[in-house]
Amino acid sequence: MNLLYGCRLSNKNISGKHFMTLFDGRTFNGWEGDTIKTWQIKDGVITGGSLSQEVPENDFLVTSNIYSDFKLRLKFKLTGNQGFVNAGVQFRSQRLTNPPNEMKGYQGDIGAGYWASLYDESRRNITLAMPDSTLIAKTLKPDDWNDFEILAEGNRIRIFLNGHQTIDYKETDPNIPQSGYIGLQIHGGGKAIVCYKDILIEKLR
Repeated sequence: MNLLYGCRLSNKNISGKHFMTLFDGRTFNGWEGDTIKTWQIKDGVITGGSLSQEVPENDFLVTSNIYSDFKLRLKFKLTGNQGFVNAGVQFRSQRLTNPPNEMKGYQGDIGAGYWASLYDESRRNITLAMPDSTLIAKTLKPDDWNDFEILAEGNRIRIFLNGHQTIDYKETDPNIPQSGYIGLQIHGGGKAIVCYKDILIEKLR
């Protein structure tokens, strides 16, 4: 089973003046998760999932460190041929033990019907903000590499897809944590592969 089908080509990470690299392109240093079955690295790419077997449940590769206000940039590619083909980027999130391997918190969503939207994973379980479908149709590169950016400043969250802002959300619930882990997700219930690379973060505080 080749998890890296369609995800081999990778450009070298180049961090900006105020950005630091979260993924060194070679190892899982700074990340925690199932690096035996679910997540792999090759040619500077983190890959999760399978096209030959259904992903049984949501799985996350999670940073060791906690972040609050930040600008996160990465590239993703999602491919799939059966079931619910979906992935996402968790942030300001916490690990759960029940169900195992799940996360609770904000997610920048990746997948048909949810591209570059903001979802509240395992907490309110609702889409908090949804982009205009016309914008997504013009911006998205299906089955190809896409630039993804999450900007979290205080109670304001913005998401950008290939340089275009898709959502601008302000959190009104003061009980929602404004710091937490960052996690890369492959969603359960489909035969799908998600690839992530060039993962950079700028701490804003």
